[in-house]
Formats: sequence, C-alpha cells, structure tokens
Amino acid sequence: MLKTTAARSALMSKIRGKNTQPEMAVRRALHGLGYRFRLHVRKLPGCPDIVLRQHETIIQVKGCFWHGHRCLKGRLPRSNRFYWVPKLRKNKARDLMNERKLRRMGWRVRTIWECKLKKMKVQELGSKLIAMLS
Repeated sequence: MLKTTAARSALMSKIRGKNTQPEMAVRRALHGLGYRFRLHVRKLPGCPDIVLRQHETIIQVKGCFWHGHRCLKGRLPRSNRFYWVPKLRKNKARDLMNERKLRRMGWRVRTIWECKLKKMKVQELGSKLIAMLS
C-alpha cells in the first residue's frame, strides 16, 4: 500500500500511454494476419493507436481505468476522488470528441478494451480483428 503522495506520483509516472501490453498484443495479431498499419498518427485527432489506411479503419486499444470503462478495472479509486472524477470524465469526453471527428473524416473507429482483450486467446483476437476490418 502506497502511503505517500510522492510514492504514488512515482508509480503513476511509470504508466505509459503508448506501446502498452494490450496494444502490443493487438499489433502482433494484426501483423500476423498480414495487415499493415501505422501507429500513433499525430495528424489525426487524438493520435489514434493503430491506423489501417487501406481499410479506412482506426483501432483504439483502451485501458479500462483511464478511459472509464464499466468493468472491474474501470472502478474509481477510493482516495482523492476530487482529482480522479473530473480527470476521468475529461478523458471520456475527449475520447468521444476525437471519435466524432475521425468519423466525420470518413474513418471507421473500432475500440478494443483492455479487460476484453485479456480474456481472449490469440485465435479469438485474430477472428475479432478480421471481423472488425471486413
């Protein structure tokens, strides 16, 4: 159990936004299926995780906690709710705004949640990705 704010801050600073384990799993599966893609295209709203230009599709791999998914991993922390509630609300609002912009630009936006990904086997993930892109 972390007792100091300095210890909590040190822990939180190590959390990455790109190249996370769930994202890497999706990328490996896509590559194994023969799909080619771009990563974190800054010119697009929200700098999407995976961009498949040939399929006009964007795949967002979202962490349940950071993006407010309604699952066990998406629960709010008990401490410092005055910080976390607005922070996570802003994340969700920003996600929605970026998704709308991308759709207006003609992109299909697909989301894969961290909790769902952890339950999937590699073959199941491959089937899901093929279905998303067809």
